[in-house]
Amino acid sequence: MTPTQIILLFASGIIAGAINAIAGGGTILTFPALMATGISGMVANATSTLALFIGTGGSMFSFRRYFAEIGHLLKRFVPVSIAGGWSGGWLLTKTDESLFENLVPILILFATILFMAQGAIAAFMRRKPGADDRAREMRLLPSLVFQFFVAVYGGYFGAGIGILMLASFGFMGMSDIHHMNALKNVQASLICMVAAVVFILTPGMIDWPRAGILAAGAVTGYFLGAHYSQKIPRQWVRRTVTAIGLLAFAVTALKRFG
Repeated sequence: MTPTQIILLFASGIIAGAINAIAGGGTILTFPALMATGISGMVANATSTLALFIGTGGSMFSFRRYFAEIGHLLKRFVPVSIAGGWSGGWLLTKTDESLFENLVPILILFATILFMAQGAIAAFMRRKPGADDRAREMRLLPSLVFQFFVAVYGGYFGAGIGILMLASFGFMGMSDIHHMNALKNVQASLICMVAAVVFILTPGMIDWPRAGILAAGAVTGYFLGAHYSQKIPRQWVRRTVTAIGLLAFAVTALKRFG
C-alpha cells in the first residue's frame, strides 16, 4: 500500500466509525474506499465487514441497560440473526467474483436508498402507536422470517440493515426507540460477527493489513462519534453519506458497465 492509500483507509475508517455511532451506514464509505486501493470487490466487502465489526461491535454494550426489557425478544431474534448472517457470509464465499463485481453498483445503490429512507421511516415510527401484546405476538413470526432474510443480506453485504430492522420492529408493534435501537444494534453486531468468522475461515477473503488500518480508524471514529453525537447534525451526516453513496454507485457502474 502507498502512504496515500493508508491515509485514505484510516480516514474512511474514522468517518465510518463516527457515522455508525451517529446514524449507521458506514459500509457505504469503507467498501468503495477499500476497492479504490486496488483489491477485489469480494475481498473489500469481507475486509470491511471484519474491520467495522472490530471498530463498532462494542456499540451493542452501550444499550445493555435495556437488555432486561427486551430479553424475551433477544431470545427469539438472536438465533435467527446468527443463522442468517452465517448464511449470507457463506453465500458470498460461494459467489463467482465476476458476478459479485456486477452486483457491486446495485448493492451500493440499494444501501444508499435505504440510508436515504432513514428519516422517513423514523418519522413514521414516531407517529405509529404501539400494538397491544396480542397483536405484537401475531406479527412476531413474520418479523422473524423477515429478520432472517435481512441477516442473509447483512452477511452478504451489510449496508442498510439497520433501517430494515427498524421497519420490521415497527411493523411488529414496538414503539420505544431505545428498545428498538438496542435490539437492532445487537442483531447487526451479531450478523457482522458471524459473517466475519466465515470470512476469516475462508482463505483469501480478508486483506489483513487493510483490515487493521480500517479497524483502527473505525475504533477512533466510533468513540469520537459517540462522544460528539449530540453536537453533530444528523441531517448533515445523512446528506454527506448519501452523496458519497451516489457517487460510489456512479463510479462503480461506469467502471463496470461504461
